[in-house]
Amino acid sequence: MIIIPVKEGESIDRALKRFKKKFERTGVLKQLRGRKQYDKPSVEKRTEKLKAIYRRKMLEETN
Repeated sequence: MIIIPVKEGESIDRALKRFKKKFERTGVLKQLRGRKQYDKPSVEKRTEKLKAIYRRKMLEETN
């Protein structure tokens, strides 16, 4: 359970923004989306490799 203490005089919008950020960091939504469908381990490995290649390519382009 995520608890966000609202400070005195703090707007609800700011507290909601902090809640959303904290919720995103927990990774619950990402995990839920991952469980939506089953992927074979070989497919997961392949996608991870492709993501790593893409990240490396982007890093090399910036340098």
